[in-house]
Amino acid sequence: MWKTIIRRLLLMIPQILILSILIFIIADFMPGDPFTGMIDPNLDPAQLEAQRQAFGLNDPLPVRYVRWVGDALQGDFGRSFNYQQPVVAVIGGRMGNTIRLSLMSIILTYAIGLPLGILAGRYNESVLDKSILVYNFVSFAVPIFVLALLMVWIFGYNLNWFPSRGSVSINANTTWEIWTSRLYHLLLPSITTAILGTTSIIQYLRSEIIDAKVSDYVKTARSKGVPIQKVYTKHIFRNASLPIASGFGFTVVSLFMGSIFIEQIFSYRGMGFLFLQSINTRDYSVIFVLVLFYGFLGLIGTLISDLTLMAVDPRIRID
Repeated sequence: MWKTIIRRLLLMIPQILILSILIFIIADFMPGDPFTGMIDPNLDPAQLEAQRQAFGLNDPLPVRYVRWVGDALQGDFGRSFNYQQPVVAVIGGRMGNTIRLSLMSIILTYAIGLPLGILAGRYNESVLDKSILVYNFVSFAVPIFVLALLMVWIFGYNLNWFPSRGSVSINANTTWEIWTSRLYHLLLPSITTAILGTTSIIQYLRSEIIDAKVSDYVKTARSKGVPIQKVYTKHIFRNASLPIASGFGFTVVSLFMGSIFIEQIFSYRGMGFLFLQSINTRDYSVIFVLVLFYGFLGLIGTLISDLTLMAVDPRIRID
């Protein structure tokens, strides 16, 4: 397994390098620059040009890319034009919120999806199964921004059960108050994300359990007098969990990336909120590093899925 991990990590180096080149090329074709819309419109064009020259924005693309790679290898990923801080510091200040939101969303997704998928598969064609399918179809059909707005409107504004914006209350002073406030602000966006994340888990698990129930090895076990509960726990659930295990990494990454829209709607100040804000202000230094980070997450998600699949079924070997 360790050889597989090391080999895959080494393969990520050229993949990230190619991704960075593509981002640089795309950014070069985008209109405007970090100074567009941020400088006094009455400013002398000569002064504006001098600013671009001072920051090296007029240098040829290969020169800028090589300079960025050299700085990145030394831990310098540039400076945010919007916040006037190093990009690492800007992103690091938001990363904690996004990690907390993603972890809570992942926990709730599997806490909801796994039991519902198992119940739907075991008692298929029952009223319970049909009710779960209705929930699944509705959650699959509703776009993420529509569900988020509904959750804000119902539970934030009308019922006032949860805060509808922000990541922590400004009135929180002590450590206990800060962490409880963070948890309170975290619940509504994470529940919203989890509802959308359960659809594939329920559908895959239900289908696999239904198929496994009529398989030959289950019929053989039942003919030998093996109790039905033992058949489910030792045979059906184990085999049915393989598709879930293979998609675990992708689910984690998709929930992490899906926080971009959730954070914007809930004004939750994480990396997703920063990403969209940086696009609006043309803060390309921040955008570049965030796109690379999300690309790296996608590669890590693939590796996690493969390792999880190998752990669930040791017979599987992935090179």
